[in-house]
Order: sequence, then C-alpha cells, then structure tokens
Amino acid sequence: MASPYVLLLPGLGGPGEEHWQNWLASELARDGDQADLPWFTEPDAPDREVWLSELRMHLDAAPRGVERVVVAHSLACLLWLHHGAQADVDAEPALRVDRVLLVAPLGPSFDEPLVRDFRPVPLDPATAHRVARETRMVVGDGDPRCELHEAKALAGALRVELDVVPGGRHLDAEAGYGPWPAVLDWVRTGRVPLTAR
Repeated sequence: MASPYVLLLPGLGGPGEEHWQNWLASELARDGDQADLPWFTEPDAPDREVWLSELRMHLDAAPRGVERVVVAHSLACLLWLHHGAQADVDAEPALRVDRVLLVAPLGPSFDEPLVRDFRPVPLDPATAHRVARETRMVVGDGDPRCELHEAKALAGALRVELDVVPGGRHLDAEAGYGPWPAVLDWVRTGRVPLTAR
C-alpha cells in the first residue's frame, strides 16, 4: 500500500522549531513519505481569505492516486472548517481529502483579536464531511485556548470522534509535544485513539 500524502496545517505564528508538526514532517520525509508543511502568508497576522486561497492551492497541487491526509493544529482547525463550508468539491474534487485530524482547535472563549476573522466557525456536520471521508479531533485536557466542554461541544456539533489527552493542554511544544509517535501512527495506520506523547 502506498504511503499517504500528508498536508500539515500550522496555526497562528507557525509551528516553531520544537513543535510536533516539524517533528512529524521530518519523520515522514526521513522515511521517504510525502509531507508538506506550508507557511501561510503573515502567520502572525492571519487573513482568512488569503489562508483559504493558499490552502486550496496546496490541495490542488497535492498528488492524486494516494491517500491524502490533513493534520491541522489550533487556528488551522478553524481554517479547515471554513474550507469545508466554502469548497465546491463537485466542481473541484482536489479540495477533498481522505482523512483529517483536527488538533487542539481554538475554542469560542479564546478571545484573541488576531483570530476574529475566523469567527464565527461553521459548525454544520456537513462542513467536515464535505471535504473529508473521515474527520477526527484530538484535544488536550487543560487547554487554555479551548476548554474541554467547548471541545466536546465542537466535536458533537460536527459529529466527529474526539480523543482527550490528559494534561495535554494545547498539544504544542510548550506542553511538551515535540516528538509525538501517536500522531505518526495515526497518519500511517489510522490507529486510534490518539494518546499522549
């Protein structure tokens, strides 16, 4: 079976050198897998429409004929949901992928002016299913950017499976998530639930 193509979508400010997205891209590349970790324009001052356009360009350029996987973190989870609300996958099938993992999405109580362009978040269940055959969410307990009850409500609204990592906080480098073998296992095999590092 061919290895999947993996598109890693970073959040506000990009992933940073010690972030698991950089580790995951390196692990995949080391083994000869196809991985793309783009930097969106103005990562510290995001514009939703610009980021959506760039996301669509990456999806359009992604290889066909292999499993296509998206792993989004933080603000990029909201970006992906906006993509789902707007994409016309009948006209542009390249805008749909096989599997998506939404990691530590920003909750509604996270009131950061830089992300207000991404609110409100489209929460129709069709949003997630329109652009991916399978969508899963993983969050950390104690995330200062998304309370657990908010994450559960988001997963419920989207009708997607949710994994909760005890003490995972925002599942970023600050929370100790550099190497994260469980996310690599999910990318390669679909193994669930997602667990701590």
